[in-house]
Amino acid sequence: MRRRHFLAGALAAPAGAALLPACAADRRRRSADGTVTLRFQSLAWQQESVAANKQLVAEWNAAHPKIRVEYVQGSWTSVHDQLLTAFEGGEPPDIIHDATDDLADFAYGGSLADLTGLLPRRLKEDIPAESWRTATFGDGIYGVPFLQEPRMIMANSALLAAAKVRIPTARDPWSWEEFEEAAKRLTRGGAYGVAWPLKEPVSATLNLSLSTGGRIFHRRPDGKATIRFDAADQAVPAVIHRQLGTDRTGSRTTLGMGGSDTLPGFFGGKYAMVPLGFSYRQQIVQQAPKGFRWTVLPAPAGPGGDQRQGVSPQTLSIAEDCPYKEEAVRFIDFFLRPRNMVRLARGDWLLPTGTRALADPALRTREHGWATGAALAPALRPAPAQTVRGYPEWKDKIATPGLQEYYGGEIGMAELKERLVKDGNLVLARYQR
Repeated sequence: MRRRHFLAGALAAPAGAALLPACAADRRRRSADGTVTLRFQSLAWQQESVAANKQLVAEWNAAHPKIRVEYVQGSWTSVHDQLLTAFEGGEPPDIIHDATDDLADFAYGGSLADLTGLLPRRLKEDIPAESWRTATFGDGIYGVPFLQEPRMIMANSALLAAAKVRIPTARDPWSWEEFEEAAKRLTRGGAYGVAWPLKEPVSATLNLSLSTGGRIFHRRPDGKATIRFDAADQAVPAVIHRQLGTDRTGSRTTLGMGGSDTLPGFFGGKYAMVPLGFSYRQQIVQQAPKGFRWTVLPAPAGPGGDQRQGVSPQTLSIAEDCPYKEEAVRFIDFFLRPRNMVRLARGDWLLPTGTRALADPALRTREHGWATGAALAPALRPAPAQTVRGYPEWKDKIATPGLQEYYGGEIGMAELKERLVKDGNLVLARYQR
């Protein structure tokens, strides 16, 4: 969804330097009649999602005239650097829309408020513990996770029927071995069984590897992170490598593509299956030619039917400098009421984290694969690397080129392991002195 950049240096400004901007902001955002103004920076970008966000802000303002929320439009492509600049300048938004894999540096750096003692009981109990873990850094909670995106398989129904492969379900998914066999049967008549869009291969590799027991990042007794790349970590990359190399069931031309780049070939029957994020269903609905039949399949399962996969949910956080944290939490609680969370999920074509929202019939329909995605929600876990300091540099400088070369057949598994582990641990060591 966006590219993160390595954050150099500490985020927290000296106390004296931050005092004047904070006081000035306090005076500017409380009017003479006591009305408080909170700035809410949203990263919603799809038309339906932007409309849902703005409508909820309008509903809040109509019902709470003394706590006014100002909608500010942000962008996923620049949010990390924009927030860094805002924090350093002492003028961040009060309520911040982001994702858990972007929070670590801001949380550890003191720029985000610890929400542990501020969250209402209803909200804490409605969102499962696994989701709260995604926004927990150290002993604090630095964001409210509210939308999440599993990786699914978008499949051409006509090609599935012609190849007579078993159709997997959330209750009876393919194993990784069955997935490989299905790809072989679907590779026929000029069509590839699968297209892996791997322009940014790290997230897909790490998150899908949870199903085979892969973790890559491990915590030592002293709390420091270290990298291993054992057999469980290697299982999913090996499947992708075989499909692109030995079996030739996967198209090599998609290695440098993003997800959207594969859709024309998918619509044209060039690829029978494409592993994509859940939200890509919207693009398929909007762009598919008339008469194109497609379905949403669950990602393959690991040993024992393990369907776990990592996610980095979207979050709402509060800036540490916000002078009205309790009022900001009241807005977040309203914004994420079950019925509102459903509206946000449908607007973004994602799954809500809240259990009551997830049970809503609108998210349990078979149309466009909503029910398949919702059935997988209990298996979603925190992405393996999001609390690891130094992960962005490891991803950009070591893991991304290493995996691209491995999937492209330029290096083997032994060379990949050496780079990820040896070079990777050197990177992490600099952040954990």
